[in-house]
Amino acid sequence: MTKVESNFRLARPLDAALLNNLARARSIYGIARIEPAPQRDALLVEYDASRLTLADVRAALLRAGIPLDVSR
Repeated sequence: MTKVESNFRLARPLDAALLNNLARARSIYGIARIEPAPQRDALLVEYDASRLTLADVRAALLRAGIPLDVSR
Protein backbone atom coordinates (compact mmCIF):
# COMPACT_ATOMS: atom_id res chain seq x y z
CA MET A 1 0.00 0.00 0.00
CA THR A 2 1.30 3.42 -0.98
CA LYS A 3 -0.46 6.14 1.00
CA VAL A 4 -0.63 9.56 -0.62
CA GLU A 5 -2.20 12.77 0.68
CA SER A 6 -3.65 15.34 -1.70
CA ASN A 7 -5.44 18.62 -1.14
CA PHE A 8 -8.54 19.48 -3.11
CA ARG A 9 -10.02 22.97 -3.19
CA LEU A 10 -13.79 23.19 -3.07
CA ALA A 11 -15.94 25.30 -5.37
CA ARG A 12 -18.03 26.27 -2.33
CA PRO A 13 -17.72 25.66 1.41
CA LEU A 14 -19.12 22.46 2.84
CA ASP A 15 -22.60 22.63 4.34
CA ALA A 16 -24.64 19.94 6.10
CA ALA A 17 -25.80 18.30 2.86
CA LEU A 18 -22.26 18.18 1.47
CA LEU A 19 -20.98 16.68 4.71
CA ASN A 20 -23.37 13.79 4.09
CA ASN A 21 -21.80 13.38 0.65
CA LEU A 22 -18.41 13.07 2.35
CA ALA A 23 -19.65 9.97 4.15
CA ARG A 24 -20.45 8.43 0.77
CA ALA A 25 -17.02 9.37 -0.58
CA ARG A 26 -15.28 7.82 2.44
CA SER A 27 -16.69 4.44 1.47
CA ILE A 28 -14.89 4.45 -1.90
CA TYR A 29 -12.42 1.59 -2.09
CA GLY A 30 -8.87 2.94 -1.84
CA ILE A 31 -9.74 6.17 -0.02
CA ALA A 32 -8.45 5.93 3.54
CA ARG A 33 -9.32 9.36 4.97
CA ILE A 34 -11.06 12.60 4.02
CA GLU A 35 -10.55 15.56 6.29
CA PRO A 36 -12.18 18.97 5.71
CA ALA A 37 -10.06 22.07 6.26
CA PRO A 38 -11.09 24.20 9.25
CA GLN A 39 -12.58 26.82 6.89
CA ARG A 40 -14.44 24.02 5.03
CA ASP A 41 -13.10 25.30 1.71
CA ALA A 42 -10.76 22.38 1.01
CA LEU A 43 -10.29 18.68 1.68
CA LEU A 44 -7.27 16.61 2.57
CA VAL A 45 -7.68 13.15 1.07
CA GLU A 46 -5.46 10.21 1.93
CA TYR A 47 -5.66 7.37 -0.56
CA ASP A 48 -3.88 4.22 -1.67
CA ALA A 49 -1.90 5.18 -4.78
CA SER A 50 -1.38 1.53 -5.67
CA ARG A 51 -5.14 1.34 -6.27
CA LEU A 52 -6.15 4.87 -7.34
CA THR A 53 -4.57 7.69 -9.30
CA LEU A 54 -5.10 11.33 -8.46
CA ALA A 55 -7.53 11.54 -11.41
CA ASP A 56 -9.45 8.54 -10.03
CA VAL A 57 -9.80 10.24 -6.64
CA ARG A 58 -10.93 13.51 -8.22
CA ALA A 59 -13.53 11.68 -10.36
CA ALA A 60 -14.78 9.67 -7.37
CA LEU A 61 -15.24 12.82 -5.28
CA LEU A 62 -17.14 14.51 -8.10
CA ARG A 63 -19.38 11.43 -8.53
CA ALA A 64 -20.10 11.53 -4.78
CA GLY A 65 -21.38 15.09 -5.18
CA ILE A 66 -18.39 16.94 -3.71
CA PRO A 67 -18.11 20.36 -5.42
CA LEU A 68 -14.42 20.41 -6.33
CA ASP A 69 -12.89 23.54 -7.82
CA VAL A 70 -11.88 22.15 -11.21
CA SER A 71 -10.73 25.49 -12.60
CA ARG A 72 -7.10 24.58 -11.77
